[in-house]
This record gives sequence, structure tokens and C-alpha cells, in this order.
Amino acid sequence: MFNLILFGPPGAGKGTQAIKIAEKNNWVHVSTGDILRMEVKQGTPLGLKVKAVMDAGHLVSDELLIEIMESVFRKHTTAGGFVLDGFPRTLNQAIALDKMLSTLGQKVSLVLSLEVNEPELVQRLLKRAQEQGRKDDTEDVIRNRLVQYHQHTKPLMDYYKEQKLFKEAFGEGSIDDIFKTLCKVIDGN
Repeated sequence: MFNLILFGPPGAGKGTQAIKIAEKNNWVHVSTGDILRMEVKQGTPLGLKVKAVMDAGHLVSDELLIEIMESVFRKHTTAGGFVLDGFPRTLNQAIALDKMLSTLGQKVSLVLSLEVNEPELVQRLLKRAQEQGRKDDTEDVIRNRLVQYHQHTKPLMDYYKEQKLFKEAFGEGSIDDIFKTLCKVIDGN
């Protein structure tokens, strides 16, 4: 089983690329945000836990996120692989993910980071904010989100570099060109 983690700053297009990679390879696309929203909407026991946490204004705990991830992996035992989009976000989550995968006889196969220069990211996010009517996404807010992303993911990148699982891919150009670049890296593994 091939387990891919896709990293990228806000605006890098990782969600779009994760879906395309999953479809091409017949893998399961796992977006923790999508899963959380679906569980809450369906009113599952897990969704009720998540809703209570979110209604209280808290972030979903690492333990609960790992529980969700394990549930997804157990539901798709015949899948050829998984594309993790937006998870893990912290070093603790990465370590917990490794432990969880180990209990299932699996491991992370590759960590791919979409690299996009900051002016391009800011331009993409401002355009998206305008298209979606998000008035709170100002240039200052976007730049702060990018700083936060880099601060939080640096330890993760270092963690995966130590394991020789980390690779970078150029994330600029057309969606199809970026997809081809990512596929070459994945196929090379």
C-alpha cells in the first residue's frame, strides 16, 4: 500500500492535486477537514464528539484526529493507497500517525511538498478570497497564515527528511503541468 502525505502552504493547490493523484492511482483521498465536516453532518458518534469540541471553540485533539484517520484506514483495507491532504500538521500528529500505521502493518511511503513562491501564493489566495467573498482574507492575514504554515511545518519536514521520505515538487504552472510533475516524483518511488 502506498501512503502519500501531500504538504503545501495555503494556496499551493494541494487539495486539487490530492484529488487528481487519488483518482489517477485509485487511492483514497483523505482530507481531515472534509472528514470532520462529513462526520458532523451525518451525526455519527465520531461526528458528535467533533461537534461538541468545535461548538466549545476548541481545536480537535490529536487523539481524535488519529482516531478518525484509523477509522478511514480500517474502512478501506483493500485500497492500493492513500493521499493524506492536510494531515499531519504537527510533529506530534506525525509521530502518532506513524504509530497508528504501524499497528495496521503500514507506513508512510512518501511526503511530497508543493513549493510555490510567496508572491504567487498571495496572489492566488487574494483571488480566491475575492471569488468566494471572503473579506477577512486580506494580504496581511494571508501573509501571517503563510508565516504560521512555515513555522509549523518546518519540524515536520525535518522529521520526514530524517526518514528520507521527504521530496519537494515545483507547484507553479498549470494544474496539469503540476500534476505531471507530482506523478513523476510518485512514480519514481
